[in-house]
Amino acid sequence: MTPAPSRRPLWRTSTLQRLRPLLFVLCLVPALRWLWLAWQAQLTANPQEFLIRSSGLWALIILLVTLGITPARRLLKQPALLVWRRMLGLFSFFYTLLHMAGWALWERGLSVTAMGQDMMQRPFILIGTVATAALLPLAITSTNGWIKRLGKGWKQLHQLIYPAALLSIWHFWLVRSGKNDYMDPIVYGLILAVLLLSRWQRGNTRRKKNLP
Repeated sequence: MTPAPSRRPLWRTSTLQRLRPLLFVLCLVPALRWLWLAWQAQLTANPQEFLIRSSGLWALIILLVTLGITPARRLLKQPALLVWRRMLGLFSFFYTLLHMAGWALWERGLSVTAMGQDMMQRPFILIGTVATAALLPLAITSTNGWIKRLGKGWKQLHQLIYPAALLSIWHFWLVRSGKNDYMDPIVYGLILAVLLLSRWQRGNTRRKKNLP
């Protein structure tokens, strides 16, 4: 009986690398849409709030997509998908910075004192700030140079993406709790739960097999 042929990767790494400019443009679509809406004077009745909320939502969406790359490559047996993970992670941080900058500029007038008071008075602000702080070292150390410098410590450092994602969901939940609108946080929370469960199962399997 002949063994079943192994499944060949559908995409080569070189192919997905050539498609990175397309991924770059796709990740910019939300920002380009905001510019278009601003040009058309259609940024809702409260453009500042719209931009703060929308940038935060896209930061979370792209963060979840970033986390989904690893289970997707295993499920689909397409290891080449990893070449997209770094860019997605950086774009998630980019929209996170826009989200934080919008709050700092439009709501607190770039006043450090006002921002500090806001964090103490509104827990969701503090949680969002901590999530951003957790993502900051990941963005800084995303280069090949930092990967070489940190060695095995690089992977350990980048485990911060998981608490950052949990904090982001918590932040989103508290934001929507003021409006009694929990549906979106629940949906994104369930997506994150599936991704974390996938990682836990993978780690558990590796431990049982005593793999390095």
